[in-house]
Amino acid sequence: MFNLLAEITGNLNIVAAAIAVPIAIGLIGLKACESVGRNPESAPKVLVQSIIAMAFAEAIVFFAIFLG
Repeated sequence: MFNLLAEITGNLNIVAAAIAVPIAIGLIGLKACESVGRNPESAPKVLVQSIIAMAFAEAIVFFAIFLG
C-alpha cells in the first residue's frame, strides 16, 4: 500500500509539468499572435522570442522527468 502511494506521489511533479507546459506554450503563442496583430512590424522579433520561450517551457518537462 505504501509503496504504491510513494510511486504515485513521486510522479506528481512529472504530471504537473506535463499538464502545465502545453498550457504555457499555448499562452505564449496566444500573446505572440496578439502582439503581432497590434504591431505587425515587430513580427520577426516576436517570433524569435516566442520560439525561445516555448523551447524553455518545453525544457521544464525534461527537467521534471530526468531530475524527478
